[in-house]
Amino acid sequence: MNGHRPNIVLILVDDLGWVDVSYSGSTFYETPHIDALATRGLRFSQAYAAAPVCSPSRAALMSGKYPARVGITNWIGGHTVGSLSDVPYFHGLPINEYSLAAALRDGGYRTWHVGKWHLGDGQCGPEAHGFEVIIGGGAQGSPSTYFSPYSLPPLADGPDGEYLTDRLTDEAVALITEYDGDAPFFLNLWHYGVHTPIQAPEHLVAHFRQKAQRLGIDTEAIEEGEAFPAWHVRGVRVRRRTMQSDPTYAAMVASLDASVGRVMEALRRTGRLDNTLIVFTSDNGGLATAEGSPTCNAPLAEGKGWMEDGGVRVPLAISWPRKLRPGDTDLLTTTPDLYPTLLAAAQVDGDSRQHVDGVDILALVEQSAPDRGPIFWHYPHYSNQGGTPGAAVREGRWKLIRWFEDGHEALYDLENDIGESIDLADEHAEIRIHLAGLLDAWSVDVQALVPRTNPMWAPEMHRRGFEKPPWNGIPT
Repeated sequence: MNGHRPNIVLILVDDLGWVDVSYSGSTFYETPHIDALATRGLRFSQAYAAAPVCSPSRAALMSGKYPARVGITNWIGGHTVGSLSDVPYFHGLPINEYSLAAALRDGGYRTWHVGKWHLGDGQCGPEAHGFEVIIGGGAQGSPSTYFSPYSLPPLADGPDGEYLTDRLTDEAVALITEYDGDAPFFLNLWHYGVHTPIQAPEHLVAHFRQKAQRLGIDTEAIEEGEAFPAWHVRGVRVRRRTMQSDPTYAAMVASLDASVGRVMEALRRTGRLDNTLIVFTSDNGGLATAEGSPTCNAPLAEGKGWMEDGGVRVPLAISWPRKLRPGDTDLLTTTPDLYPTLLAAAQVDGDSRQHVDGVDILALVEQSAPDRGPIFWHYPHYSNQGGTPGAAVREGRWKLIRWFEDGHEALYDLENDIGESIDLADEHAEIRIHLAGLLDAWSVDVQALVPRTNPMWAPEMHRRGFEKPPWNGIPT
């Protein structure tokens, strides 16, 4: 049976936006290898991360559950308050979660993790969740530098100046090339790029600097907006990038693209490419409003840390030449779906041991199913990028966002308004009420924690342009 089961390679990029790849519309970034992978497989145009920041989405991927059900709703280490207090969350993937890697290991797969983890260490680390070989896998969310020495334990430093994306790719390629076992393998390649700090090899930066000059877009392309609502960045304003033009960010994307090409070539050289299921995706949307605002997610609104689609819609391509027919699909999907999808492809019944929120999206595509049902988000925190606590639901073409500061709900028709610029909550009150009901019922089901009014809200905050909401944070 093992000879017919696919190897699985899961490539997760950090902070890569929906339009940060050429096949989704970028004309400045260059992603020929990612495009080739997507062309060989299924391209999901309506794929979403389970959260607008990293750790919750990673927890959802490993568990098959929504982040609120797992209890990881913020990036691990984050703590923010504004007019609302923060809510507690787990700072590691609980050991009772039967992870994707554990299920595959128990199903006869060799399991390897390379790169970022950011789901805790010790009893919450990758070694506790089913991975047999671990390269990197620390609790740290981002490197202090992409050039060795990284100071990124437990990953050993490489030669001075070695680029981190190249190093992780070297490790992944070596695992593929040197493996001579009969059992199929699961390679979990989680890159740190394109997370800050925005750094890349100079020859790649120079290429995109020249390209920006040729295109006439070598400008700052930043618009200053409203004040941040979170206390820890009070006095700072949101800074939105209006076009993709940052040469260093483009170089980081190019480096990741080269990594995908090298992994595919290693699979090809070893005769494994046709029977390897490759997933390429991101943990949240592109960073577009703060911390240098290196990318632009237009036509989507906002970016990482926001409930709008720029914060949660991500690229997703799945290639499996032996089984999948290439093509495009607009099937709605979210991060927890990858858990049952990969287990089904591997012929592993791991999801029978626990509740799973995701569904097998490859089965739905094969059945030409029109819908996978509604998907949900719960992010009860202020983000570092300007977003405020909220929750959302999407069903079909409609998306409802509820902001916890004042209880306001907005309704968007994403089929006709991809940029979420026209609030139709009043015009389509019946749809708003229906979606709000779905969101309320789901919130109860996952035991979602909702932030309450901050009792330390100080009068001096008013002088800084902040308003204290009258709402107590409890949905009605």
